[in-house]
Amino acid sequence: MKYFFAICLSVLMFHQNGKAQAKSSTHKVEKGETINQIAQKYQVTPFDIYQLNPDAQSGLKPNSVLIIPTKASKKAVVPAAAKAKVTSHEVQPKETLYGIEKKYGITDEALKAANPFLESEGLQIGQVLTIPKSGEMKAVAKQKVESAIFHTVLAKETKYSIAKKYGLTVEELEKKNPEIVANLPVGYELIIKGNANKATKPAVVAEVKNEVAPTVPTVAVAKVKYVSYEVKPKETLYSLSKMAGISQEELLQQNPALANGVEVGMEINIPETAAISASAEAKKDYTTITKKSNAKKKLALLLPFNISKIENDTVNSISSRIKKDKFLNMTLDFYAGAMMAIDSAKVLGLNMDIKILDSQETKNSTAVAALIKSEGLSSFDAVIGPFYQNNVEKAAEILAANQVPVVSPLSKDLGVSYPNLVQSIPDPVAVKNAVFDFMRSKGGNIIAVVDKKKGSVIKYITDTHPDVRFAPLTATGGVTAESIKGMLKKDKINYVIMETANTGMIKSTVASLMSAMATYKVQLVILEPNETLDTDEINFNNLVKLKLMYPSVTRESYSEQAAIFEKEFKKKNKSNPSVFAIRGFDVTFDTMMRLAQDKSYLETIGSTATEQMDNKFEFYKNNEGAFINKGIYILQYESDLTIKEAK
Repeated sequence: MKYFFAICLSVLMFHQNGKAQAKSSTHKVEKGETINQIAQKYQVTPFDIYQLNPDAQSGLKPNSVLIIPTKASKKAVVPAAAKAKVTSHEVQPKETLYGIEKKYGITDEALKAANPFLESEGLQIGQVLTIPKSGEMKAVAKQKVESAIFHTVLAKETKYSIAKKYGLTVEELEKKNPEIVANLPVGYELIIKGNANKATKPAVVAEVKNEVAPTVPTVAVAKVKYVSYEVKPKETLYSLSKMAGISQEELLQQNPALANGVEVGMEINIPETAAISASAEAKKDYTTITKKSNAKKKLALLLPFNISKIENDTVNSISSRIKKDKFLNMTLDFYAGAMMAIDSAKVLGLNMDIKILDSQETKNSTAVAALIKSEGLSSFDAVIGPFYQNNVEKAAEILAANQVPVVSPLSKDLGVSYPNLVQSIPDPVAVKNAVFDFMRSKGGNIIAVVDKKKGSVIKYITDTHPDVRFAPLTATGGVTAESIKGMLKKDKINYVIMETANTGMIKSTVASLMSAMATYKVQLVILEPNETLDTDEINFNNLVKLKLMYPSVTRESYSEQAAIFEKEFKKKNKSNPSVFAIRGFDVTFDTMMRLAQDKSYLETIGSTATEQMDNKFEFYKNNEGAFINKGIYILQYESDLTIKEAK
């Protein structure tokens, strides 16, 4: 019935347009189609279509009918006055809005007013843009002045949150308010809409729960000095923005060339305050540490055996408790791996005094404080453990005065930071960010297909990576091949992030990408482990063809070193090593090799990145002073059915 009414409406419009429509045709909108795709199909401009279909500027609806001018009728559609002012421009690879506006000497507002689809679709290669001339630009400027809106910056607001509130991009907000490129002071009055003089502003908008905020005196903006910086290997837009201490949008504002990709050797401008940390934050090359000192070093391992509980257990025997107690099994596996590392250190001639102590810990209790005092751990060179993060932080707090490094071996979470606290496992957010860094370093077009149920993932991507586009979902929460293909780009590798546990959604996404492989370069990406991919319902061969890529804190691939370790471990322990046994070896061996240097442990982790059997250790100091590991693997499925590190 809705389709019938749409046809009737289009017939009515034909009668109203008379002769101008006599030479026009119609087009029924398909799901996922854009105004630009339709314009290209009929070899007309979006401007031509909007002239006959004004309602289309608010969005296209499936099954609606558009009036399409023929080549012969296009001249009759455009009024003579407007015709003289219209110029077309076809978007070329690597062009940006900023570059096009500069080329034609037009404003961002004027260009988007003439091409409304830019707001929803963004700039895409092959689009035909309508370029307004001076008369139209003045009309747009006049309209903006008449409806000027201002916003007073409130505490904790960001440029991104303000821009999002008013439907702007951060770049647009900064173009209207160039004073905020360096920072965003509380109380500053921003121009949101129009170009009116702030001294004669008609209204100030500052919404907090729909209430008007009180007027705050304007704060003077400190002028920031910028210095030149040469881009290092493996650096990305994300890592550069973090190093510089500014947002990605601010970095692009200062360095428009970065919009075409980050290249080694590029000279970019960064704040003077970031120049000191620039080299320190650059990614380190992984190296193998060798023995350099014969000085005796003391290392303690605090492991939660909880021997007193085992001895006092009158119900379960030791063997039955080991079978039931997963935490104890994890501890024993880590211990077995650590003992293998200690044996390797002896073979290498490392001079180590090692103590293995029972930390007697649970989530809510530990003997750490007593052990530090009774065992004199304040004189040790390093401590590995305990396992629970709150207990690790307690140990670090006590030993901070003596600068004894405390290595957290298994926890992913960081609560309170201390200058001697070393987090050996990267946190989950850093793991996700690493794969975005990799995709950006390849100049990829990043698209996200995310299940509506994955609210935390949607929020993470929206807040942390606002440039990533989400594929539209159907009313039932699925995804169509047309919607995905409409977002792919031929001149780039297209990374499609898929986050869902729904088998149907996985199948439709994979099928869509498989069908697109003939025309586009595509690669499937997941941000965290997905058990559904391991079921028989998902075709493994398709995941291989799409080179499924994901971030991981462990290598996962089978190396020669791993094969030797597995053989020796099995010989000694009569079982294959678990992930905790491998972790015990890597953390303990890496710590001992760092202690065997001619400088302190904390000095080595600040300057040297290492790779052991299954783990990377690349540390940096966070804002609170703790050392955080950012050694993360980006892995992908290969055609030989192996998993290898993406390069």
